[in-house]
Amino acid sequence: MKIKKIKLENFRGYTSETIIELGNLSVFVGKNDVGKSSILEALDIFFNENKGVIKIDKDDINKQCFKNGNSEIKISVVFEELPDTLTIDATNPTTLADEYLLQTDGTLEIVKYYPNAGKEKVFIKANHPTNPNCSELLLKKNADLKKLLTEEIECADKTKNAVIRKSIWNHFSADLQLQEIEIELAKLDAKNTWEQLKNYMPLYSLFQSDRKNSDGDNEVQNPMKLAVQEILKDNELKASLDKVAKEVEKKLNEVATKTLEKLNEMNPEIAESLTPIIPSPDSLKWIDVFKSVSIACDEDIPINKRGSGVKRLILLNFFRAEAERRKTAENIPSIIYGIEEPETSQHPSHQRKLIAAFIELSNAPNTQVIMTTHSPAIVKLLDFEHLQLVKNGNGKEVINVEKGNLPYPSLNEVNYLAFGESNDEYHNELYGYIESEQTLADYKIGKSTMIYKRQRSGNIIEEQKILSEYIRHQIHHPENVENVRFTNEQLQESIEEMRQFIL
Repeated sequence: MKIKKIKLENFRGYTSETIIELGNLSVFVGKNDVGKSSILEALDIFFNENKGVIKIDKDDINKQCFKNGNSEIKISVVFEELPDTLTIDATNPTTLADEYLLQTDGTLEIVKYYPNAGKEKVFIKANHPTNPNCSELLLKKNADLKKLLTEEIECADKTKNAVIRKSIWNHFSADLQLQEIEIELAKLDAKNTWEQLKNYMPLYSLFQSDRKNSDGDNEVQNPMKLAVQEILKDNELKASLDKVAKEVEKKLNEVATKTLEKLNEMNPEIAESLTPIIPSPDSLKWIDVFKSVSIACDEDIPINKRGSGVKRLILLNFFRAEAERRKTAENIPSIIYGIEEPETSQHPSHQRKLIAAFIELSNAPNTQVIMTTHSPAIVKLLDFEHLQLVKNGNGKEVINVEKGNLPYPSLNEVNYLAFGESNDEYHNELYGYIESEQTLADYKIGKSTMIYKRQRSGNIIEEQKILSEYIRHQIHHPENVENVRFTNEQLQESIEEMRQFIL
């Protein structure tokens, strides 16, 4: 399963429903405190059910919504590349399409509500039958489903709920009254559906830039723990572990039974009052066996005692190794890496290698990479299709950065939109573009001028230049020290004037 889009509502800065499209590699850019990290953290809450890095609390409720009486957070994820079949009943495989659990475009949308930032309520939003004669079938017990069967409805196996549902829906196929509704996954077969779907859900792991310097530092441990999760999803390994668990259960039952037999010889009354309690193999959590997995330096010194640059370097090479491994691996589970500010504490050369690894990772099967960044240098290592701009207007917006949306294709332009200011290189681009379009004369009309000095044949020549020309000459001729260096404010002013002229 792969994320196609996510929807946030009443979550932090996201007031009304905001739809965010995702690809194999999605990089969110924008100014500080605009809501980039909230996207990654909402996914952690959704996938890891409050057991991941982020724990949902009342401060996550949008303040404006709360004032208006709405204290329910909504996080919705739309999936594509869905499983071919899933088993809801004990032995009967079915499909999401047969259960009318898909939207009209064939995607699966799972909606989670968090009333007052509390325990989640899970729904599927689907194009589902609403005809009273065949609605809410997923919420009915086998006995209730059988009552709906009439002589006109043929059903091959009345012991299997999925078969009964399909028979009923087929009978009313001409009048299902399909509508987009939300189906709560908390009862009977609907609950079973959710439990089955969770087995197909991607792993999601969030790597944040601001970690606490403690022995349990997730920044270093998370890659190893994520590796454990992924390894334990291997079907062959799961079968082997289940075999071990069942054998242990069998041996424990033998020990308990013999103990009670001996106790019965001495005190039958007490023996009859005792029952051995042994966890079923299905309830065992193998991941807890490996919960202390980590990486240590020489002499078992925890890696978190090293500098943040070293810790991030380990993380960098974990992703590089994953990119190489997942490219050729078969039957690997779906996984989503959420990475916040990968540039943190990294040398520029390491940043380039890391971005190359992320691009390679995103091209591997069953893999998505979602990032935030404040680095213009990283933006310029990416392509337009990877970038999404988070901004505040009349409401929160997350937009794909398309070449056609810009005056001309430029990642410097993306940086300007994302971070609010830019550099000499972008100024050169804009000025050069105006020149190439042969519209410089039009651009100069009505603009005030300033004196620009330069040497010619040993003499100082004074020329009148508009601000953009003045800056352009200084950028191209740093050896000329006759003029006062332009300020950053003047640079931004000139850039904005040229952008508006081009637009």
